[in-house]
Amino acid sequence: MSEAAQRAGAEVWPGHPQPLGARFGPGPGGVEGTNFALWAGGAKAVELCLFDERDRETRHRLEELTHEIWHGFLPGVRPGQRYGYRVLGPWNPAQGARWNPAKLLLDPYARAVDGEFSLPPEVYGHVRHSAWGDPGEDDTVRDDRDSAPFVPKGVVVDDQDTWADDVRPKTPWPDSVIYELHVRGFTMRHPGIPPALRGTYAGLGHPAAVEHLVSLGVTAVELLPVHQFAHEEHLLRRGLRNYWGYNSIGYFAPHSAYSASGTRGQQVGEFKAMVRALHRAGIEVILDVVYNHTAEAGEFGPTLSLRGIANPGYYRLAEDPRGYADYTGCGNTLHVVQPQVLRLITDSLRYWVQEMGVDGFRFDLAAALARSMHDVDMLSPFLAVIAQDPVLRRVKLIAEPWDVGSGGYQVGAFPPLWTEWNDRYRDTVRDFWRGALPDVRDLGYRLSGSSDLYAWGGRRPYASVNFVTAHDGFTLRDLVTYAHKHNEANGEDNRDGSEDNRSWNCGAEGPTDDPAIAALRRRQLRNLLTTLLLSTGVPMLVAGDEMGRTQRGNNNAYCQDNALSWLDWSLPADPAWRPLLDLTRRLIGLRRAHPVLRRRAFFSGSRDEPGGMGDLSWFRPAGGEMTEEDWYAPTATLGMFLSGRDIPHRDEFGRQIADASFLVLLHAGAEPVAFLLPGPPWADAYELVADTSREDQEAPPGTRHRGGAAVTVPGRSVLVLRAGAPRDEAAAPGEEALSRGAGTP
Repeated sequence: MSEAAQRAGAEVWPGHPQPLGARFGPGPGGVEGTNFALWAGGAKAVELCLFDERDRETRHRLEELTHEIWHGFLPGVRPGQRYGYRVLGPWNPAQGARWNPAKLLLDPYARAVDGEFSLPPEVYGHVRHSAWGDPGEDDTVRDDRDSAPFVPKGVVVDDQDTWADDVRPKTPWPDSVIYELHVRGFTMRHPGIPPALRGTYAGLGHPAAVEHLVSLGVTAVELLPVHQFAHEEHLLRRGLRNYWGYNSIGYFAPHSAYSASGTRGQQVGEFKAMVRALHRAGIEVILDVVYNHTAEAGEFGPTLSLRGIANPGYYRLAEDPRGYADYTGCGNTLHVVQPQVLRLITDSLRYWVQEMGVDGFRFDLAAALARSMHDVDMLSPFLAVIAQDPVLRRVKLIAEPWDVGSGGYQVGAFPPLWTEWNDRYRDTVRDFWRGALPDVRDLGYRLSGSSDLYAWGGRRPYASVNFVTAHDGFTLRDLVTYAHKHNEANGEDNRDGSEDNRSWNCGAEGPTDDPAIAALRRRQLRNLLTTLLLSTGVPMLVAGDEMGRTQRGNNNAYCQDNALSWLDWSLPADPAWRPLLDLTRRLIGLRRAHPVLRRRAFFSGSRDEPGGMGDLSWFRPAGGEMTEEDWYAPTATLGMFLSGRDIPHRDEFGRQIADASFLVLLHAGAEPVAFLLPGPPWADAYELVADTSREDQEAPPGTRHRGGAAVTVPGRSVLVLRAGAPRDEAAAPGEEALSRGAGTP
């Protein structure tokens, strides 16, 4: 408590019910202090608890109650003050009531958190008979031990930031290339980042980290969860930690463990500085957010925040209200239909946009948020509120379009404004390159923007976020190295993680000294990356895939906060992996240089004239366009012609956009195949731009081929050819390097 507050008798003035949380500023008569406001529907009383430097607690009863919001203004309370709440009410778990004033609760609106959650018995609202509980545990007996010494505290912050010095990149969706990364894992081993900054927001904002992103050509980073999160009991029991962070407990607070500057509010300023540094480099910041559940888990979980504030108001309770409806697989589900929960989420989202500077969100298990009472409902309150919100409807919104409940798989079903992680794309591309597709029907849809999923309601091809790998599952290198998961390090006897990996180890499980297998694996990586970066839609890369990162077959490394998960920055200098990084950069440059690869509308396939060509044409190896029968016939080869003359959008001055045309030949078969190149009207000649069969991409200029001639497509490779390019015509920016890297097939 400050001296000013002591002079005021440490009294609590009435304050205001809005905004929620702890907000520092002038109060009545211009006196500086902090207004505290907490929604606690059904509670009988609320005590605000302030903590000094020696963790001594001072309690203040909030006497004012307005629309179920308890509030008060404390003069003299300044930024840096640590606080929490104790909420009084009935204890009746059979009716869903779990109030327990012995438990210090984190403010759901806390802007910063000081300290880390541990899980001794004292932090549980019910009696625990041992440190980790036991099978006979009874969650109906209240535990009256004080949890304050064992839980983090909220921190009052001064957040008067106008962002006047910041310029958001505002990259259009069709031009976006997303790079999914972990703040800690991306920076922990980077030799160019000072050791004191590794693993932190300041590390990610450091020029050495930003330089890699800029040189790669990505337009946005998608950060694994940075909301304050806690570690699960079963991990702590095994000496592990939650690394990914999908266990949120503070929706306004940047995770304090990623701060190099301090945890008394300094983490807020450090996060903002990181965002500014990325924006200056033209890179947007997208947050992976977890609003579907919290770290309080099921009825046997700890009492950390929402459970002790208003359990029936925040969570979806089961038919037996002692338990929880669990659509997330994590023990609980937030009750988004409730106005106060919907407000918590939307207030949090607006805060991160307006006051923390972020540019968009990827919603973990978004189908759980779209449930009305039980079923997924695309007219649900959550989606309706987002659609009309003047702040949120203007940022990037990405849905993980499924949850674990009945009817939860909703790929292709989210409304306009939303893009989606397209797992149909992931599965199809993996299956094609491992030789598991019976035909190429599904591949055609995925390469051309997945119109079968998204061509409705005004949605565009960029509704599809295309990905081959994500944080959850094998890395790209492991996808071609392991046929089975190897998660023994997680301590669950290899039972965790997906069994449906759609991977192929190329003939040996794990590392091998066989040079032929090693070469084939690297070729498969080039095939997968080339397919991803030339497909219509928004490509998403996972940090490290561009340089051959491995997790040694672990497809569920959520608890591996160590070198297994951290990026190995020695890989770019390794002669075996440097070419992969170079190819990735060149393909992103090619995509950036050519609007035909960044379509804003779906292909029509219609002809400009009888016998002419359309905006998209498909070819079979023997020559001629694909027929209906060809799509159903077994094949491992497909030709895709993208016409640059038929791009259905105009530039900002209203001029029609014209571009080069490209022919992409994809061949997943083991043996070479002869492919008859389409002649006029498609092209008189072709110049080879990329050939994934080549190990070394630093080669003489590409070979030209006459339209109508046959080329040999090497086994398991992609050829990218530019149509009708004269010999003396300069390559477009980003394409020249690719031309240097193409050789004779």
